[in-house]
Amino acid sequence: MANSAKPVYLKLRDLIAAAIIEGTYAEGEMLPSVRALAAEQGANPLTVAKAYQQFQLDGLVEVQRGVGMYVAVGAAAKLRQSERQTFLAEEWPEIRARIERLGIEPTSLFDADLV
Repeated sequence: MANSAKPVYLKLRDLIAAAIIEGTYAEGEMLPSVRALAAEQGANPLTVAKAYQQFQLDGLVEVQRGVGMYVAVGAAAKLRQSERQTFLAEEWPEIRARIERLGIEPTSLFDADLV
């Protein structure tokens, strides 16, 4: 799968983005420290810092020097929109083609007893 070739900092970024979208890290809430997240994920602290830096550059987190990083107001909506655009542009065409190739009826995908 393409995700396995993805750099670790991007995987961490996706993990954090999902947590913000899902509300695990709510707007105005402090994110885990770089060291805490690195320990939790078994990652290098520099890798976590790189993932966090991208959120800062994108205006999705606010830094309070000496305190920590906080999820910015509107971050979840911005991330949801960005993730939606990425999914529709990059992932959906491949999924749709596979559905068609396998002869799966799209309405059956919503059936809980699909398999």
